[in-house]
Amino acid sequence: MKTPILGSSYVARSVNAADSRMVNLFPEIVPEAGKEPAFLQRCPGLRPLTLIGDSFIASDTQGIRGLWAFGGYLYVAAGGKLYRVDQNYVQTEIGLINGSGPVSMSDNGTQLFVACNPDAFIYNTSTGVFGQITDPDFPGAVTVGYLDGYFVFNEPNSQRFWVTSLNDGTAIDPLDFASAEGNPDNVVSLMVDHREVWLFGNNTVEVWYNAGLADFPLARIDGAFMETGCLAPYSVAKLDNSVFWLGSDARGNGIVYRNQGYNAQRVSTHAIEWQIQQYNVLNDAIGYSYQQDGHSFYVLTFPTAQATWVFDVATGAWHERAYWDGVQFRRHRSNCQANFNGKVIVGDWENGNLYVYDPNVFTDNFYPQRWLRSWRALPTGQNNLKRTAQHMLQLDCESGVGANNNIINWQLVADKLLLAVRAIQPEKALFDEIIDGKRLGRITTLGTATPLNITDWRYLIGYIYNNVIGNLVNVERKNFIENFMGPVFAADLQKYDGYAISSKQGNVMLRWSDDGGHTWSNEHWASMGKLGEYGKRVIWRRLGMTTKLRDRVYEISGTDSVKIAIMGAELSATPTSA
Repeated sequence: MKTPILGSSYVARSVNAADSRMVNLFPEIVPEAGKEPAFLQRCPGLRPLTLIGDSFIASDTQGIRGLWAFGGYLYVAAGGKLYRVDQNYVQTEIGLINGSGPVSMSDNGTQLFVACNPDAFIYNTSTGVFGQITDPDFPGAVTVGYLDGYFVFNEPNSQRFWVTSLNDGTAIDPLDFASAEGNPDNVVSLMVDHREVWLFGNNTVEVWYNAGLADFPLARIDGAFMETGCLAPYSVAKLDNSVFWLGSDARGNGIVYRNQGYNAQRVSTHAIEWQIQQYNVLNDAIGYSYQQDGHSFYVLTFPTAQATWVFDVATGAWHERAYWDGVQFRRHRSNCQANFNGKVIVGDWENGNLYVYDPNVFTDNFYPQRWLRSWRALPTGQNNLKRTAQHMLQLDCESGVGANNNIINWQLVADKLLLAVRAIQPEKALFDEIIDGKRLGRITTLGTATPLNITDWRYLIGYIYNNVIGNLVNVERKNFIENFMGPVFAADLQKYDGYAISSKQGNVMLRWSDDGGHTWSNEHWASMGKLGEYGKRVIWRRLGMTTKLRDRVYEISGTDSVKIAIMGAELSATPTSA
């Protein structure tokens, strides 16, 4: 019989009721002529693009706080600085900004407005002038948008929102503000969508438009008032001709909404909401959106809780997206997004890395991306509470997708490179040459420079991966490592079967729970076949018998750098009279 492996992420308050977890996988509907009505595919990996600033030094690392693309450039708020990146990914430091949390950015075609809460900065792309807004009437800004020549921003800890002078973000008239007074809650965030200003309060939302009035140009839209507010200022994102946000009102919080006209429509499920309610901190949530291959995703991260949830508009399904640290899942590395140079680019929350969301990359910054799917063995309503003998489980998936042998095991490189780099003390000139990628020969101990501590070395190593080794083709990578580390290291790598990043066959790990998802069996491995072995069956046999609860939950997972496409699963089970 077909076992219901397809679907979305739905882990209920009681795992005995529902324990369908999905991490780094998402479903795609097959509208016609498909083997099955849908299939599960792997989330895009993070392909390193470039490193912003000097974030290989731990003390300078504060992560990517915001991205904004316009005028042929990508603007990056990284740590305490603003950078401009051209289409060749050459970066130019523009100036210093302050704060440490997310930033909100917008442009008017000439000026870039950077809201750092409370301070804000303006960069004039025509004159190259950059500086903090020093107008004495500027009250501070949390978030910013653009409407008909005006920058619109909300004042911190207030009901008020402001507009700048027409086409000039540096000039603020002391009377150019209004209050969202439909309810006495503060405005925590705003978003300009379809030439309307959405003002998100703690408990309510109201919408304004440009009425062209003489004193203050904006006016409230009659009837555009929702008694559903916003819990996290940076959770608001535009997607699919709509606005998404993490909600809050006088009755509670933790529901994810999108607008349907001037109404708030719930898009989260009870399972997602229960998960969110377990987090100690919710108001630090960060949301961004992107679309790829026809899927429109709303990505919602809870930094303190180390969790990331993703809603796919195309299917209405949720899944988890996570970074695997070798022991457990943590929040996804992405913090913000921009569409630039034909690529979906995201910034790392912890360091200065920019990545490309690449569906053909199956690692996160060269580190394993672990995927996972759990589901109940029997379809809904078919468990008659009698024990079953589970003879065989076959995964219906695309096989023969084993890893290419010519890819380096980057984790192994990390360990070996760390040992080698720790043994040297490069002078700054040589250090700069390494960072610039100009010197690829053997590094020897020079001078008497003070060694970096172990944390700084790790950041340096990460930089070398992303900006030196990562830009080389496979043969050049191999030669670089042999020259850099010497013949001993090269011989050591040979033991790992031709510089393989993972198993050549692409393994799937199966385990199961016979108590509803509370405890689990040992892992049982099966191969998806070597590269080109398309007829390989992924199958497990002799899976035992269900126990007291007469219930079984299966879980499959993997970390190998291979394509994952799952159409279904077939379970052979025999009922008993017990």
